[in-house]
Amino acid sequence: MLVSCLLTLAAAWSSSATASQPQIALQAESSNRRPAPSSAASLSAGSNASASVISPELFAELEELARIVDISYCVGSVGLGVQKPFSCPSRCGDFPNFELVTTWNTGPMLSDSCGYIALSHPPSPKRIVVAFRGTYSLSNTIADLSTMPQEYSPYPGVEDPDAEPHVPKCLNCTVHTGFYTSWANTRDVVLPHILDALKHHPDYAITLVGHSLGGAVAALAGLDLLARGLRPTVTTFGEPRIGNADLARYLDERFNLTRRAHDMAAPRDSAAFRRVTHAADPIPLLPLDEWGYKPHSGEIYIAKRDLPPNVTDVRHCDGPEDKHCIAIPDEGGFWAIPARFKLWQLFFAHRDYFWRLGLCVPTMDGWWPQQMEETDL
Repeated sequence: MLVSCLLTLAAAWSSSATASQPQIALQAESSNRRPAPSSAASLSAGSNASASVISPELFAELEELARIVDISYCVGSVGLGVQKPFSCPSRCGDFPNFELVTTWNTGPMLSDSCGYIALSHPPSPKRIVVAFRGTYSLSNTIADLSTMPQEYSPYPGVEDPDAEPHVPKCLNCTVHTGFYTSWANTRDVVLPHILDALKHHPDYAITLVGHSLGGAVAALAGLDLLARGLRPTVTTFGEPRIGNADLARYLDERFNLTRRAHDMAAPRDSAAFRRVTHAADPIPLLPLDEWGYKPHSGEIYIAKRDLPPNVTDVRHCDGPEDKHCIAIPDEGGFWAIPARFKLWQLFFAHRDYFWRLGLCVPTMDGWWPQQMEETDL
């Protein structure tokens, strides 16, 4: 399934210039932190790469958030799950100060969303954590993107009493229907718990984190929370493109990413939206430009393909399509897949964000099947 989906996607890329509509579209609190080995000039591309390397503090925060979102893959797993007060077969033990509020699982495929909400109590940072799970396979992620876009408007609308005064309209904005449907099906589950948690813990920050499809849903959730006058911090790993250029610009403006992209003196580590990408991960490049989709700003790029990354492997990117980051031009085109291409590399590239995500098995972090390294798919 994975191979056929990727090969079909490659064919779609070669003919996408003449396509009239999408054929396939994409849908630190811890003593256990992974040690970061040294890495030689992974960021050699670009003369300003070294100046854009993230701080050790941000590296530690992103590594922790990767473990936090990894826990969400236990939600919806048969016989597993996340239980109160905060236990699961995965990394829950890394977070002794977390208190589970709720989990959710809304259904399969385009309408699906899984995740959990937890409170992070002192001495850990005071946070209301909302973690959005991605799909279980790259092939499912590609299938999840096979829908037309629809008009986007912030929720609640300007006429809603819960809306922030003077919420700017998103003019000519379109959004991926599957992602929007996924968030619409999740909204009524998540928002009441967030608002209730804020009543009891008004000094707690709102932290949204998502991987893959969950990253797209987290992005839309962040926009809706802003429309309610809240100030979330959003971090996504392997987030696909959620809409057209107008929606990307709107998100940049709402999260103040446009200023950061052009003001080198701005404190980039404190940005309210971090879109983390990884070398060779195809998902952040999808759906394609030719189908009317564009990325937003806030990108943080992991240049090293193998696990684990070092702080010098991770850099801030300028604007939505920095050519030194995931949008780096590739000879022959990104999807010009050569004969005997090892497609499993794409699968792992989408899973490998500081750790291997999506297993709900803590002992499997270093798992790298030798037989796949020696076998062409």
